[in-house]
Amino acid sequence: MANGVAARNSLYGFEMREPDLRRSDREGSYDIKQLWQRSHEIVDLALSGMKQKDIASILNISPVTVSNTLNSQLGQEKLSKMRKERDGIAVDFSKEMTALVRKAIKTYHDIFDNKEVSPTLKKATADTIILDIEGHRAPIRTANITGHFTATPEEIEGFKQRGLQAARESGMLIEIPPSNEKKD
Repeated sequence: MANGVAARNSLYGFEMREPDLRRSDREGSYDIKQLWQRSHEIVDLALSGMKQKDIASILNISPVTVSNTLNSQLGQEKLSKMRKERDGIAVDFSKEMTALVRKAIKTYHDIFDNKEVSPTLKKATADTIILDIEGHRAPIRTANITGHFTATPEEIEGFKQRGLQAARESGMLIEIPPSNEKKD
């Protein structure tokens, strides 16, 4: 014992104090890995454009904690590095898009300038280009959403009646009165 504190020798022969076990269950002690991960979450959410109060609400922490994290030196460095990386990706994507647009325009010129291509094909190509540029083209992909629920017979009957009413109002339903003729 050195000065009344339990000690032991290290691998290299130095005298070391035993860890103070009284501190391990003390309130206010923090897991540094958890704090570091939380800091990364805060920075990632801020980089995605979220407001500090929204970040605090989502992570169930104080807005002051969010502000302190983002304004700290480590937070500023991390944000700067991530913004630079994001901006680099955007610039690369923009260059790729420019190259593709140039190729597409050349292809369209080849179609329009070729006298062997039918006017119908030229018109269809021109219409497609215009619709794409203006954003009026029909969507190519659609979402497929499936839901499952349980309905009582009364609820099912209500669904049917509302559907029939909507079809009547839109003119999509033509009602034919039942005939009284009997078929043999």
